[in-house]
Amino acid sequence: MSADPTALYSRKNPFPAKLGTNRKLTGPGSAKDTRHFEVDISGSGLAYEVGDSLGVFPTNNPILVAELLAVLGLTGEEPVVDTNGQPVTLREALSRFYVITEMDKKLLSAIAEKDPSASKFIAMVTPEGKADLDAYFYGREVIDALLEFPAAKFTAEEFVKVLRKLQPRLYSIASSPKAHPSSVHLTVAAVRYESTGRKREGVCSTFLSDRADTAPVPVFVHSAKHFRVPEDLSTPVIMVGPGTGIAPFRAFLQERKAAGSSGKNWLFFGDQKAETDFLYREELEAYQAEGVLHELSVAFSRDQAEKIYVQHRMLERAADLYAWLESGAYFYICGDASRMAKDVDTALHKVVETAGGKSPEEAAAYVEELKKSKRYRKDVY
Repeated sequence: MSADPTALYSRKNPFPAKLGTNRKLTGPGSAKDTRHFEVDISGSGLAYEVGDSLGVFPTNNPILVAELLAVLGLTGEEPVVDTNGQPVTLREALSRFYVITEMDKKLLSAIAEKDPSASKFIAMVTPEGKADLDAYFYGREVIDALLEFPAAKFTAEEFVKVLRKLQPRLYSIASSPKAHPSSVHLTVAAVRYESTGRKREGVCSTFLSDRADTAPVPVFVHSAKHFRVPEDLSTPVIMVGPGTGIAPFRAFLQERKAAGSSGKNWLFFGDQKAETDFLYREELEAYQAEGVLHELSVAFSRDQAEKIYVQHRMLERAADLYAWLESGAYFYICGDASRMAKDVDTALHKVVETAGGKSPEEAAAYVEELKKSKRYRKDVY
């Protein structure tokens, strides 16, 4: 028997994929740069299901690598070892293997050791100094600490020892293998901002948007068995995915259409402005016209004086939402864990309370039962 081809490529041995499509989804004037990517996985043996994520190993921006080498006073040709203990040049190590954006305590301790004027770092790296450490880390990168204390000089070997390993980023897959068996679609907002007088960027989001057209994109599939569509094709589905949280639900709709599901689909989507930030608008409206998407509730926070979010749309449609839940609907959330998912969860409790005529305690028990029966599912980050 031949070996399973999907076993060849994994997190430890990512597939060097090609980026086929890099299309901007947001319109002119948007505050965001959200993109649709199509990663070609043909010939890889990689298999995915809707709900899964794609792991992407990025490389750091070569401009930042060059700036860092200049500050260090090194050429980049110095021999060091990568995170697997293999010999590489310092430039390659900083490009592919180490985090050069976010700082680590080890870096600050090493700077304080080499430059007595950096003594403030000694207190910061203690448990008591956590608040000061967090404040210093916020909006700063490795290069900032080196620029602040230029007397701290490192050899190439010393420097890589105070850096963390560059980790892959996981992105919710925005396509169904039934519709796109040889490619994986992603919906990613390119992170770019300024802080403390320097331009900053997200490592992986800008790797995909700015640098992956000419370089291989090392990828693997990260399975998410907790975030599948219902096996019963007649089950209704409620999906709440503002911003890039729409990604898995685009995949769900493709899957449900391809599988001929009879269950109804309801999507809550929100972003800043309808004119510039209505991601996949034409596709969603086509699904509505075809009868694949039965309800589309949208909230654009900046289109009126008062900010309106997806949770407000849920409360406006409380009676219908509760009726869907009573008919056996699955409830899904994808997106920001710290704020959005909490606000949506609070709104869900309120929906059950008001439309179901329940006390807060009874509503909490109802939602808990949804979770126990695996009808309330989250993909949050």
